[in-house]
Amino acid sequence: MRVDRIVEDAILESIHRSRVNLLSEEAGFVDNGSSTTLVIDPVDGSANAAFGVPLSCFAGALVEDGTAKEALTTWFDTGRAWHARAGVPTSFRTTGRTTLKGASVCLMRPKTGTQDAWLRIANSADRIRVLCTTCLETMLVAEGTVDAFIDPGSDTHRIMDLATALVTVPAAGGVLVDLHGRPFHFEPDLTHRWSGVAAATPQLAEELIATVLNG
Repeated sequence: MRVDRIVEDAILESIHRSRVNLLSEEAGFVDNGSSTTLVIDPVDGSANAAFGVPLSCFAGALVEDGTAKEALTTWFDTGRAWHARAGVPTSFRTTGRTTLKGASVCLMRPKTGTQDAWLRIANSADRIRVLCTTCLETMLVAEGTVDAFIDPGSDTHRIMDLATALVTVPAAGGVLVDLHGRPFHFEPDLTHRWSGVAAATPQLAEELIATVLNG
């Protein structure tokens, strides 16, 4: 969308000045010969933004030699921002919830082949929200506003959808994993897909995954 391009163009100017690489949803991989790559989703929730729904954000992570080191997510409508460094505890924390019963869960919208799993989670949790912006929803997990976020098997996520959560959610005491246990990696090939699971605790992540995979 045009809104993605507006944000991305401004960042492209900056990374060329700074001589770091860029991996972006729109531009793909821009190689400036650096060991540092800025991985961004210029506007996560771009459909929301285009239609005036105030649920969209910028998400960016600094990756050094294949490891995410630092992340920033900024909610456009409110200006709220979540910053984290790998291995450094944040000022915000997850809820610490360990069970799906009673949980508040953000879900990817139901897609073909995921409807049954989607309903199993919806019927087990206390509250369900579909906000259509993974980067923002995973930050809500990190700060303890919701207990978890999950894509119940649609393999929608590319690495820029999850890059900031890889740093921020663990720094806040939670976990970010793939539904099928696939490792996350930062590569120019954007055909790689995941089903991300962000949860307040490993126990909650395990129960969510079991609910999706085992019924």
